[in-house]
Amino acid sequence: MINISLLSLLSTLAFSQESDSVQADSVVRHRFIPTGIRVGTDLISIFKTQFQDDFSGWEINGDVDFHRYYLAVDYGAGSRTFRKDSGNHYFNDGTYWRIGVDINLLVNDPDRNMLFFGARYGKANFSQDLTVLALNEFTTDPVRLEYHDGSVNAHWIELTGGLRVKIWKAMWMGYTARFKFGLSTDDTENIIPSDVPGYGRTNKDSYWGFNYQIFVRIPVRKAPPVVVKAKKKK
Repeated sequence: MINISLLSLLSTLAFSQESDSVQADSVVRHRFIPTGIRVGTDLISIFKTQFQDDFSGWEINGDVDFHRYYLAVDYGAGSRTFRKDSGNHYFNDGTYWRIGVDINLLVNDPDRNMLFFGARYGKANFSQDLTVLALNEFTTDPVRLEYHDGSVNAHWIELTGGLRVKIWKAMWMGYTARFKFGLSTDDTENIIPSDVPGYGRTNKDSYWGFNYQIFVRIPVRKAPPVVVKAKKKK
């Protein structure tokens, strides 16, 4: 009789431990199912387009949450114009995209705000034109030389960091700082690029960028409650 009771107790304990283990594994796996998609835009690009004559562009940003990891995607377009008093004129126009991962350091925030760092791979395709005024050895009038590249590809790497804060219901605002490096462009026939859409000026080995963004969150499923651990009383 004692042996039967002992076996029954051991069996119950083993089943309970197995059930708890399966439940814990299920909770962990459930964390990594996305709960929402955020879609937004860069306000700085809009501002520069309205108030700068030498720039025109826009950018769409999005991310998907996988617990503390976020898949981030950006897509945009831009054009730049550089003019000099000498009459030289450079113009480019194209599109770009970035893809990467952000890691959220605020794991237990009830509003799921973000203080993050991450990385991106960026790629651009653009056209460019260059007009140069050169002296003519036979006359005093300058000669206008025009060059064109129809399709130039460029790619680079970014290290990112920033903040996302919930401001009202499904709206978030924040910023992203970008350290860009490793720029590589195709061998162009006529023009060395002076600027790359999505990257910036090419006269340095690295480049800093900054975006100030507003997002709208589209829910995919109900997010599990955030468990905030209580501090132990001393």
